[in-house]
Amino acid sequence: MLTTLKNALKIKELRKKLLYTLGMLVVIRLGSQLPVPGVNRDYFSYWFSAQSSEAFNFFDAFTGGSFENMSIFALNITPYITSSIIMQLLTIAIPKLEEMQKDGEDGKKKIASITRYVTVGLALVHAAAMAIGFGRSGLLQEYNAMNIITVVAALTAGSAFLMWVGERITEKGIGNGISVVLVINIISRIPEDFSNLYQQFIQGKPIATGVLAAVIILAIVIGMVVLVIVLNDGVRKIPVQYAKKVQGRKMVGGQTSNIPVRVNTAGVIPIIFASSLFQLPLVICTLFGVNPTGFWGEILNGMNSSNWCKPSAPQYSIGLVIYVVLVIFFAYFYTSVTFNPLEIANNMKKQGGFIPGIRPGKPTSDYLTKILNYIIFIGACGLTIVGVLPFVFNGVFGASVSFGGTSLIIIASVILETVKSIESQMLVRNYKGFLND
Repeated sequence: MLTTLKNALKIKELRKKLLYTLGMLVVIRLGSQLPVPGVNRDYFSYWFSAQSSEAFNFFDAFTGGSFENMSIFALNITPYITSSIIMQLLTIAIPKLEEMQKDGEDGKKKIASITRYVTVGLALVHAAAMAIGFGRSGLLQEYNAMNIITVVAALTAGSAFLMWVGERITEKGIGNGISVVLVINIISRIPEDFSNLYQQFIQGKPIATGVLAAVIILAIVIGMVVLVIVLNDGVRKIPVQYAKKVQGRKMVGGQTSNIPVRVNTAGVIPIIFASSLFQLPLVICTLFGVNPTGFWGEILNGMNSSNWCKPSAPQYSIGLVIYVVLVIFFAYFYTSVTFNPLEIANNMKKQGGFIPGIRPGKPTSDYLTKILNYIIFIGACGLTIVGVLPFVFNGVFGASVSFGGTSLIIIASVILETVKSIESQMLVRNYKGFLND
């Protein structure tokens, strides 16, 4: 990876793209420190530190600390991520959107434009909920209409600006801009997390105990990173043979190819869906100052991930079991939405392709479905291990960090995809140079 980056810096065109991306990332981190006008930041920092729920910690990790600082980037690109997921699901449900997606570049541009409008709409709703919900508790220096409008406008504009930055990075920089923005936010929190782990498990301890704790922490982090990389790069290649046919006087076809099916077919989406579903009631109750007791209070405590795996309260770990079931369910659901075996089988049949030993048409579709079900289960199990381990260490040892399984999967996948993007651009440039020569 370092060799790829070093070689890329030697090429003027790629060097400009890398520097452009770096410049945009600097702008993002500076914006994360700019306060929203009319907000009492001291109050919000105190309120945030007093929260026992992991719901807002998860959100803060995705915003790179902007939420805790209540900066103009407090919403970050979460509205864009939500709107993208909504549009993906609606594309399957609404025939007109499905037609747009099949229209090539024009259709994709129209869907991208709709996604932007949905993003702004969601940002407005989120900003209004935060301004009103937190404003009543003391977030605003003065709780009046003017301050509420100012906060809503600032947060919405900040989210829209980050969406624009992400698109510019995609167009003029390196990699997928939205993913790069998300990763730089997550990475910015890691030094603070390691500092907290050092203070909690190493500082002030006997030398032998401190060294052992440091080794265990490093081993766990490295082990999780390796597991994430293996999970992200794991592919099942299904062989495809194309029949020979005569075109004019030539015999064409007869080639062998494959269908690469990723082990982690749904990526990090199942964890995001499951986490969002669990956190929504906690966020709503916090925003509106509701603190249920009795039966509903116990249900809410069971949905709070900070209570999972605690030896003192094992009853709340039932929430973790439900969370695991949801992760596996969403892995199957999201893959079924984005991967259509029948469509692939029909396309193969039209092009004269077949899987050796499997008849074209429905038998091919059934075979792909069977293979996919096995792969999804394996990927979902790996995803569950990566996602659940941080909750176990948090509950048993109190080691609360922001770079959990979700963050590691995002970081690993984005870095690998960005490196592949750099390598492909270098390869294209070499081909161009060879042809020009």
